[in-house]
Amino acid sequence: MKFIVPALVLIVLAARLRRRRRTTVRAPHAKSDRLRGDVTLVMAREVRERFRGRVFKVTTLFVLLVVAAAIIIPVLRGGKTKIETIGIVGASTSALRATVASSAATVGLSVHLVSESSIDAAKSDLGAGRINAAIVNNRAVLIQSSLAPTDISSGAQFVRTLAENLGIAKAFRDANLSSSQYETITHARTLPITSVQPGSGRSSGRSPTQGTSVIGTVLIFVMLSQYNTWILMGVMEVKSSRVIEVLLSAVRPIQLLTGKVLGIGIVALAQASLIVAFALALSKAVGSNLLHGSAPFVVVSTLVWLVLGYSFYCWVYAAAGSMIERQDQVQSLVLPLSLPMIFGYIMALTGASSGSPSLLLKVLAFLPPTAPFTMPVLVGFGAVTWWAFLVSAAISVLCTVGIARLAATVYRRAILRTGSRVRLREVFN
Repeated sequence: MKFIVPALVLIVLAARLRRRRRTTVRAPHAKSDRLRGDVTLVMAREVRERFRGRVFKVTTLFVLLVVAAAIIIPVLRGGKTKIETIGIVGASTSALRATVASSAATVGLSVHLVSESSIDAAKSDLGAGRINAAIVNNRAVLIQSSLAPTDISSGAQFVRTLAENLGIAKAFRDANLSSSQYETITHARTLPITSVQPGSGRSSGRSPTQGTSVIGTVLIFVMLSQYNTWILMGVMEVKSSRVIEVLLSAVRPIQLLTGKVLGIGIVALAQASLIVAFALALSKAVGSNLLHGSAPFVVVSTLVWLVLGYSFYCWVYAAAGSMIERQDQVQSLVLPLSLPMIFGYIMALTGASSGSPSLLLKVLAFLPPTAPFTMPVLVGFGAVTWWAFLVSAAISVLCTVGIARLAATVYRRAILRTGSRVRLREVFN
């Protein structure tokens, strides 16, 4: 018996220690779950209020109308790729079809080949306008009206190029070349072009991917300006209405700040995704070449840098909003806060119009304040590697973490100060 009582005491003590250890382990998890729940509530409220707001609906509708006009108007003015219908009298070989297609691609046209039973049938279709030209037995090109020497339209250039290419192919056949000789000639590579002096680096045109990157840069600038202003105004309105005192009695300042920026960020990403999806669908539906040839990397990079740009600037605007409480004070902060965005935006558009990326543009692509605008332009030029893209994104993420910590400190110390505008030096004193 004398051993039973101590054993029972040890068992009871061990059970109590185990229960206390479980309570100690679960407490941090319960606290963490509660913190995440508070942030989620603030974020959900922000998303709900923004989606229901009239400003969001009107802004989204306006942007969609602008995008639709930018896609449809060039199509109505001839932006859609013109299709030439070519009649074939005689055998339609793969070599003939390849020659016709390459001739059309040279002048930026598409072709549709149809079979004609005879020359008379081809002439009848030419007169009725059902075909634009006819190839007779692979030896002649038949058109309705003669071409004037001054006619430089795409259709006239196509007919001349087609006749020249067919003549070259006929000369190869008439030369009685062997199959290996014919293959050697037809697969000849273009000689390299070298220059004695370096050129100016300017190009005469803009590739489709460059055009898409410019559109993406404009979209990023407009949306960052809009949503960052929302954050600035939202924080200022909550502070001026004294609602912040009630909110801070239930949640911590960092939770309130995180929930607000995440909620508005979700709304921004949803609106941007809707606009991009609408532009791609409408462009494909109307046959526009505005987004033709755009690599998926260009579209994805636009969305990526929209997120990274918002993540960087949202904390700055939130901290600035906590330092003011009147509408007239907003105007004095908007311009200084937006200067880095304006500078990056102007440099991106200037670099895109120059035809080739400058050294300054490449440097700005690695600086977090300007990278959201300049990096998509470099992607459109094809002047950035995947690892450079990731390095720039990593730099932006690291700087965003530092800015977020600094902004949280400013927000916590300035949000409850009222009466006058809070100076930055007052926050850190």
